Amino acid sequence: MSIDIVHLKDAAPRPRRVAIGTFDGVHLGHRKVITGSQTVLTFEPHPLVVLKHDAAPKTLTALSLKARLLEEIGVEEMVLIEFNPDFASMDAERFVREILIERLGATHVSVGENFRFGKKAQGDPEFLAKFEEFETTVVPLVENGGEIVSSTQIRGLVAAGDVERADELLGYPFTMVGEVKHGDKRGRELGFPTANLEPDEHDCVPGHGVYAALTNGVASAVNVGVRPTFQTGRGLLVESFLIDWEGDLYGETVEVAFLQRLRGERRYNGVDPLVEQMRADVAQAREICNAALKA
Repeated sequence: MSIDIVHLKDAAPRPRRVAIGTFDGVHLGHRKVITGSQTVLTFEPHPLVVLKHDAAPKTLTALSLKARLLEEIGVEEMVLIEFNPDFASMDAERFVREILIERLGATHVSVGENFRFGKKAQGDPEFLAKFEEFETTVVPLVENGGEIVSSTQIRGLVAAGDVERADELLGYPFTMVGEVKHGDKRGRELGFPTANLEPDEHDCVPGHGVYAALTNGVASAVNVGVRPTFQTGRGLLVESFLIDWEGDLYGETVEVAFLQRLRGERRYNGVDPLVEQMRADVAQAREICNAALKA
């Protein structure tokens, strides 16, 4: 990955065009803010994890995925601010002078119209525009299909299983990143060996069901849920069956890009009807994925 990922304390002062935001999802609205910027200044973890932990949103994009998405749209550098109680207490004036001007040497700053910063969210785009050391661009909220594009809306769509609409607002397929874990080998016994991800409690996860997806670019049928046909005692799993593919992914980090929900999660009276349904799911997922790969 050629994008530079640096922590704020390690960022050498130099002239920069900077876009500021959490940018969880790097969705269509974020991209309008980011376009033309060399550097993205972002926060890790999400500010609400510190400010209102119980209200913290589920994460749409892992840090590694966020970096790759930024690189794809031309960003050269991602500067990370560790969002902690000390940083949360910094007032807006100090943020601008110490971070944007002195540390980063910003010559141009781009933010969304709803961007707020500094202690008690006292800073806003109008406040930024008062500083003559840099030029400020304020980007209006973006609409798609008559709706404002927002990370909150996309999280709701993903949680409801509407990954197709979420993908439209993101500008790419909603993607989960994780390490493949050993499961109970149930899928292998049924003839459908799966690569299993155990989502973190902070991850945004599609609603329970079966999906067509691409796992590391390979057509896949993916089950999200707790497998109600079997009493396993295991928690939520994302189980990806890579179609027409053989190999061992245990311990590897994979990306599962969700394309379309096929059906909800159901309990079956025995293994035979489950296997029959899985075969139908695989056939449908193969068709959807192959069409997406050809597009």
